[in-house]
Amino acid sequence: MPTEPTASAVKVFFSYAHEDEKMRNALEAQLAILQRQGKISAWHDRKISAGREWAGTISAELEAADVILLLVSSAFIASDYCYDIEMKRALERHETGSAVVVPVILRPTAWEGAPFSKLQALPTDARPISKWSNRDEAFANVAAGLKAVVESLAR
Repeated sequence: MPTEPTASAVKVFFSYAHEDEKMRNALEAQLAILQRQGKISAWHDRKISAGREWAGTISAELEAADVILLLVSSAFIASDYCYDIEMKRALERHETGSAVVVPVILRPTAWEGAPFSKLQALPTDARPISKWSNRDEAFANVAAGLKAVVESLAR
């Protein structure tokens, strides 16, 4: 993004399985307006530069995040790193009020009963993005929901 995030930009962390990278990219593109306006700065593990220690970098970014997006799919649920490390820490931070965790349902999967199932998910009615006839509408719906979260944090 050409626009640098402002000091007050909400830090958004993407927790996702690499199998869902294309969907993460599409969501990040829908969030571009918030990034251009300096309202958010988005981070995911593909931003780790060569030579950096990845686990420590991910941990530091997760700790610094204001909003943590859990991009839910069967691959996310199956990933030990996503589920046991990132999601667990995200929910701990959510419980203490130091971050907001938002599940984003990418694909149909059995997620009811998961530790994050008590949280309001996006898109509307937790309808998986892959089930929408128009995925752009689905990602725009998620972006609108996240905009509301970001605005509530900025107050």
